[in-house]
Amino acid sequence: MNLLILKSGTSYIRVREKQFLLVGLDKASVFPMDQITRVRKYETRLKILGFESVIIKKLILSEEDL
Repeated sequence: MNLLILKSGTSYIRVREKQFLLVGLDKASVFPMDQITRVRKYETRLKILGFESVIIKKLILSEEDL
């Protein structure tokens, strides 16, 4: 499964009620690939707000038996 995630420097972004928070990976907002337009708008907004080194990343999840 592929998901989209936003990263700023070494932190990740959590989108909550039109606020952007710097968090660890375990608290970050993730989005399905079909929401790329929405995520790009978030990326632009984060840059305008002064977040550093904002980038969209593809998070690849896999499932295996343990």
